[in-house]
Amino acid sequence: MRWLIKPPFLFKKDTSEARIYDDLRIFATMEVLQGNIVNIFEDSIFWGELILNEGRIFTIKNLGDEKAEEPYFLPGFVDAHVHIESSMLTPASFGRIALCHGTVGSVSDPHEIANVLGITGVNYMIDNASQTPFKVTFGAPSCVPATTFETAGAVIDSEGIEKLLRNPKIGYLAEMMNYPGVIYEDEEVMKKLEIARKMGKPIDGHAPGLRGEGAEKYFSNGITTDHECFTEAEALEKLKLGVKILIREGSAAKNFEALIPLAKEWSHQMMFCSDDKHPDELLKDHINSLVSRAIKAGIPLFEALRMASMNPVKHYGLDIGLLQEGDPGDFIQITDLKNFKVTATWINGEKVVEFGKSLLPEPKNSILNNFKAGDVMATDLKIISENPDTKINVIKVNEGQLVTDSFQVIPLSEGREIIADTEQDILKLVVHNRYSEAKPAVAFIHGFGLKTGAIASSVAHDSHNVIAVGTDDNSIADAINLVVREKGGIAAVAAEEMGVIPLPVAGLMSDKNAETIASDYEQIDKFTKTELGSVLAAPFMSLSFMALLVIPQLKLSDLGLFDGGKFEFKSLLEIQKN
Repeated sequence: MRWLIKPPFLFKKDTSEARIYDDLRIFATMEVLQGNIVNIFEDSIFWGELILNEGRIFTIKNLGDEKAEEPYFLPGFVDAHVHIESSMLTPASFGRIALCHGTVGSVSDPHEIANVLGITGVNYMIDNASQTPFKVTFGAPSCVPATTFETAGAVIDSEGIEKLLRNPKIGYLAEMMNYPGVIYEDEEVMKKLEIARKMGKPIDGHAPGLRGEGAEKYFSNGITTDHECFTEAEALEKLKLGVKILIREGSAAKNFEALIPLAKEWSHQMMFCSDDKHPDELLKDHINSLVSRAIKAGIPLFEALRMASMNPVKHYGLDIGLLQEGDPGDFIQITDLKNFKVTATWINGEKVVEFGKSLLPEPKNSILNNFKAGDVMATDLKIISENPDTKINVIKVNEGQLVTDSFQVIPLSEGREIIADTEQDILKLVVHNRYSEAKPAVAFIHGFGLKTGAIASSVAHDSHNVIAVGTDDNSIADAINLVVREKGGIAAVAAEEMGVIPLPVAGLMSDKNAETIASDYEQIDKFTKTELGSVLAAPFMSLSFMALLVIPQLKLSDLGLFDGGKFEFKSLLEIQKN
């Protein structure tokens, strides 16, 4: 229920001409909403009025007991760690859809575009985001490039970090992925951390599987969060160190089920995040679904709500309201406290979503890029072994996880050439340098399940070279070349069919709206599963992480096979010893 207050109805006793004018000006802009008001500070719900004025909550009136049949007003949600680029949407397009699910803001690391375009890319994200009231707090990407074991498109050194952190639009030092650099006190890494500490900026962590003395040293350097925990034991150990743990549920990495039991005791130190979420899934839900799942898992209502709103707002110092008098008018309306279906969203007192649909105009997305790769030939992808006793080191994909395993196997060969073995699901994995002419790196991988064809993508964390997986060299070359010719995109190739979704913005994002890119992605995802045979829930997202060297165990960069546990290159071929 809502209405506008008529100014004569609310005049005060002071009837001077100036006071009457002020009352007219103030009250003419006020809006009153009635509903069940959820107070996450006092763990209470009451029937009341919200009075909005000039973008803020002017006052909140308690009118009595909760009315379960009426709508609820509560603070909007925050995605506590996300790479917007992974949605294939620009910030403005991402925000327009996230608001429909009650997410009013995000803590966003522009690390992906920074590895392609450096500070120019970060500035693009800030400028593009300004088209929407969605409240994005960007971080200064701490690891550009993420490692020295791959080719990236840019470098942001400690001087660049200081420059970024002085920008009021930059709120924190983004995830410090180079945890060996912290542990072994790399000079440039330590400079970046010191700059953030001196400026009083929060520092995000990234330490998958790191425990014991290594974890203690890593987090003792002012690093305060981690979103990479994939077991309850690991997360609990870090919580006891005082680390804020973010429960991640993205398109490929899904850690909710493993970590949510900890929230029964540690909710005050936990938040929700998506990290990487594809556009088709973003259209369906966002943080609201995690709140619903948390409550169904036994987490008390108010604790789950604080994890989704208050905790990130307080930790990062976000300019996001929490439904308190004087706060910015950032809140949502839902029908019930079980499913968290969002019917309306307000930002700074303005309704931007109604009946679950955006009221915002489509953004205008400009294009910039850094893409210099040329085509590859099928002959560039051949692996030859002169020794019949050769084994190969194979990457093993783990569904729902970024961490991989590895194993050795005697490969399938045709003469001296080692080829993919679809019967054993051992396929070729290729990374093609997109920033300069170079020979592609080739390895083998288990877990994609392709029976024919290939897929390729210019979204390949962290440097975003072109990555492909396939059953034969011709298909792999065709898929890579489709991406190359579009100067970025995702592609799938079968015997008689092929398709590509262009990603012209840095080879990472589309300039189209969310509905268009989501529909296109659903089609190519379905084609990859039904026609090519992929068994993964998110084959393209999973593929993008096979070049992510800072996540153990075995990955592939454009320079070769890489052991993420030892942080060193590893030979593809292993000669059996008698």
